[in-house]
Amino acid sequence: MLARIVRAGRLARAAWRRFWRSISYYMPKGLYARSLIIVIAPMILLQSVIAFVFMERHWQTVTQRLSQAVTRDIAAIIDVIETYPQDSDYAQIIRIAQERLALQISIDPPEPLPPPGPKPFFSLLDRTLSEEITRQINRPFWLDTVGNSNIIEIRVQLDGKVLRVFARRSQAYASNTHIFLLWMVGTSLVLLTIAIAFLRNQIRPILQLAEAAESFGKGRPTDDFQPRGAEEVRRAGTAFLQMRERIERQIEQRTAMLTGVSHDLRTILTRFKLQLAVARSRADIAALDQDIEEMRTMLEGYLDFARGEASEEAGKFDLSAFLSKTEEEARLRGRAFSSTLSGANEVLVRPNAFARLLDNVIGNAFRYASTVSLNARHGGGMLTITIDDDGPGIPEEKREEVFKPFVRLDTARNQDESGTGLGLSIARDIARSHGGDIALQDSPMGGLRVLIRVPA
Repeated sequence: MLARIVRAGRLARAAWRRFWRSISYYMPKGLYARSLIIVIAPMILLQSVIAFVFMERHWQTVTQRLSQAVTRDIAAIIDVIETYPQDSDYAQIIRIAQERLALQISIDPPEPLPPPGPKPFFSLLDRTLSEEITRQINRPFWLDTVGNSNIIEIRVQLDGKVLRVFARRSQAYASNTHIFLLWMVGTSLVLLTIAIAFLRNQIRPILQLAEAAESFGKGRPTDDFQPRGAEEVRRAGTAFLQMRERIERQIEQRTAMLTGVSHDLRTILTRFKLQLAVARSRADIAALDQDIEEMRTMLEGYLDFARGEASEEAGKFDLSAFLSKTEEEARLRGRAFSSTLSGANEVLVRPNAFARLLDNVIGNAFRYASTVSLNARHGGGMLTITIDDDGPGIPEEKREEVFKPFVRLDTARNQDESGTGLGLSIARDIARSHGGDIALQDSPMGGLRVLIRVPA
């Protein structure tokens, strides 16, 4: 028994989780839209309950009592007609009904009642009045509540005559109820307008904080950002500014240190090279000169990787000019190169860093392939560059490994085959600092495809 209860509880929890997952799938993802739902949903629910209770209790009850009163007046007129002898024109009864009961009546010769007409869609008055006539008068009758919107017509079959009654709709129906509904809808719209205005003002500082954080992550200036909004949002904005200042200060300190190290090491290498030139003949120092040049290249690679380009300001980068320069480089290297560009030719990136990214990737392709193709698409706030070649490619299981610093695969391709193994690492670091990434895939040309995506 206990096991069945536990199992039933688990099934109920699983069903509840599936239910909420299905709801969350269709729920909006933005904070502003969710806040609107939090405000609007309870208001709509409350108004719906109030409207239902009002319609069910007040509207129906008032309509029933008004219909009872009209039916009671008609029943009284019938009793007078049948109890007391009258003139043939029934003038006194017609006068009393008009002056005292606000009813227009006529006593017509006997004739068959018209066939029942179509019932209205919302038949509260028709249903209530029919029930009251059946209960109080209990004679054949015909009722029209659809014709003239302000007048209802009732015909009652009497002995040898037909009583025809015209009454205002407001006498039998709570016709002013729509005023309450209009007030309810109007006040709801006013409250919603106020709520939406306040919500927009509260959400805007959060969106500005998100945009500032995103711009800072992409290396774009965020000097115009100031914390605004509620106290919690201001605290988050202040924390972001303090974090940005600490990061910028650390970057400046690291850049200053690396600049000093670079200068000192270059000075030592230059002095070493001059001393070798003075000490021995040119034939003796050729191998040492080559080693020194390789050391200089490796040092530049290490410093580029450690320094990065985070301190560079964002600016315009001309893709057309870069592709023209790349075509010239391909011609000098004896490589076949083709390129296509769709969309704007200028992108907003850190120009030097982005040029280094493309140089590393395209230079890697030129090193290992004879034919290289580049396709650039710029639109919708995103730049996508696809570079295909016919080289040996990189095995799928090692494509992430080549992005690690100082990794050189002997059986694969890496820009620094005889160097540091930092080319692709620097390229991915630059792409990610722009808010994008680099991925490696199989190329339709048989080699490697490099897919670069960055917001621009």
